[in-house]
Amino acid sequence: MMRAFRIAIFLCAAALAVQAQDTTARVRAWRVQHEQQILDELFGFLAIPNVADKPDDIQKNVEALTRMFERRRFAPDAVATGGSPVVLAERRAPNLRRTITFYFHYDGQPVVAREWINAPPFTPKIVGDRLYARSASDDKSPIVTLLAAIDALDAANIPMTSNIRVLMEGEEEAGSPNLETAMRQHGDRIRSDVLLLVDGPRHPSDRPTINFGARGIMNALVTVYGPKSDLHSGNYGNWAPNPALALARLLSSMKDDNGRVLVDGFYDDVVPLTDEEKRAIADIPDVEPTLMKAYGFARPENPAERLELRHNLPTLNINAMEAGGGVGGQGRTIIPASATARLDLRFVKDVDPGRQLDRLVAHIRKQGYVIVSADPDDAMRAANPKMARVTRVGGYPAGRTPMDLPIARTITKAIADSAGGQIVRLPTLGGSAPFYLFSDVLKVPTIGVSLVNFDNNQHGPNENVKLKNVWDGIETMAAILTMSRE
Repeated sequence: MMRAFRIAIFLCAAALAVQAQDTTARVRAWRVQHEQQILDELFGFLAIPNVADKPDDIQKNVEALTRMFERRRFAPDAVATGGSPVVLAERRAPNLRRTITFYFHYDGQPVVAREWINAPPFTPKIVGDRLYARSASDDKSPIVTLLAAIDALDAANIPMTSNIRVLMEGEEEAGSPNLETAMRQHGDRIRSDVLLLVDGPRHPSDRPTINFGARGIMNALVTVYGPKSDLHSGNYGNWAPNPALALARLLSSMKDDNGRVLVDGFYDDVVPLTDEEKRAIADIPDVEPTLMKAYGFARPENPAERLELRHNLPTLNINAMEAGGGVGGQGRTIIPASATARLDLRFVKDVDPGRQLDRLVAHIRKQGYVIVSADPDDAMRAANPKMARVTRVGGYPAGRTPMDLPIARTITKAIADSAGGQIVRLPTLGGSAPFYLFSDVLKVPTIGVSLVNFDNNQHGPNENVKLKNVWDGIETMAAILTMSRE
């Protein structure tokens, strides 16, 4: 009896896999015939500037999105926030009990036009196998892949198995300052059986990539003080304290040579990976030698731990240091009055940003510094040889969804069947995203879906997306839209 049951399960799974492959083939055939149509829509969308602090440009993006989704029988609505509108859209069908929400963002990073080589940032151009433009990968092409997948399924009369909700944010690159408020006010229009956060690059192996969490992030400015004004380095060097040197020593006390953060308690709240999450990482191709060659360095911080494991630890990173006007300035021969470093701290599940900042401050105190809340006055300077100011800039926690949820397994299988079985499952994405708002605040199972190439120059000049990733992304979206009803 048990053997017969197992055979029935196997045959059912095989039948579903064949059906998925048939859907993929039909979607691919439609895409091949309509590639120019897809690219025309993407080109038009990319040509609209989308930096979040330009309201007129943002409004043009909102209007474009409204038209694009209305053509696919959605009912889009631009929801006012304190900044850029959040665009909500929904398409429902009779007798479908499951609903999927897709998250995208339509804003992009600021640009410096002279840094772009192939074309101006808002003049899309194909060079070789890549399309260059701001937001080509982050995050406009994923929006178009969803719409193209819907077009392909509609044209082939392939029914979708879920209702669709779409949330499109216009301030992600500005730190999502209004997303939580909009989400709390309109949660009933966002909440669903699962939310797919479509952002970020594929794993460098270029296999279809899904993730079940994203790091949180916070910035901190650390300033240490020397004399109350810049001093001549000849007259006072070797005598007056130099805050640039003090800052370098302070920063070096925070990490060891293997990249382990030495701040007391820094790793105390980390939730260990489950056995399944460890297996998922073990199954990922090792691309570190390729990455080190591509990025030009010989040794990672800790050769004993692979990159994907370290994505599941909190980080302390130095973004920038400044003292005396910077090395690119006039080359003043001075002892600067102060020196400042900008740090980013990234968090994993259950690591609280405020608590982590307190640990950082305690570490600085442990190095003999008095913590000040403003630039010190003469009395403070006379009483304290070592003073530091720590300023928090923004910040939000991490989120993570269990890999073994039924809906997670269904999505994993759908994408794997579409791609021929080889995919990457990441417990936590290396980058940061407002994942926790959906997983922890809205209480919706949240999964990240990455479509674009890892070497896409997102946030920098010459951002690009490989055309292959656009075409593959259409098939991935179609697989999700037609996955089994559980």
